[in-house]
Amino acid sequence: MLYHSSPAAVVDGTLYVLLAFSVVTWTLIVFKSWQFSRNSYWNRRFESAFWETESLSEAEAMPTNKFRGPLARITKRGLAWLAESRQSAAKSLKFRGTPSDLLEHALSVQLQEELHSMESGLTILASIGSTAPFVGLFGTVLGIMHAMHEITASGSTSLDVVAGPIGDALVATAIGIAVAVPAVLAYNFFLRRVKLHRAGLENFVVSFMHVALSADTQSKKE
Repeated sequence: MLYHSSPAAVVDGTLYVLLAFSVVTWTLIVFKSWQFSRNSYWNRRFESAFWETESLSEAEAMPTNKFRGPLARITKRGLAWLAESRQSAAKSLKFRGTPSDLLEHALSVQLQEELHSMESGLTILASIGSTAPFVGLFGTVLGIMHAMHEITASGSTSLDVVAGPIGDALVATAIGIAVAVPAVLAYNFFLRRVKLHRAGLENFVVSFMHVALSADTQSKKE
């Protein structure tokens, strides 16, 4: 049984698990911070350049070094769909339907891929934030069980007997909370960033559809 094993081994095992949780948490915090910072930079750069163009053809001819980031990839998907739809002349089942619905679907697919990329890792942060305190508490409970075992074995309740095991056990709880707090705060912070980015991407999709469908209607009239 667990209480017959070494107290140090039990507490150390708990601390190693919490250490792994902490490493994963801070790795994700650094990576997600870099990811959102990079996406924001490329989105601002691309959106500024895109709306300065005079036509979709000119936008499509933009330098490839500006076609980076979520907005650029969404635009690239939309432009590719427009080019493919003109060549197919609605002969394929893929292009059966109203142009607005089909274009919206193509853009939505890319939008969901971008959101999935931004949301990746958040589930891990939420899981660590919710489980780390219980892992620490698990170590605490086992430590107290070991302390009780030491009391039974020695027949003494002196401070020298119980101070060490109980002190080590309480450290596990403290570390569990210390690991959980950054994970929860990071999860809430990045979740808000995802919502803000999603709103910006959705607004751009609506604007792009308006421009693309207006240009397509005008080209058909000509």
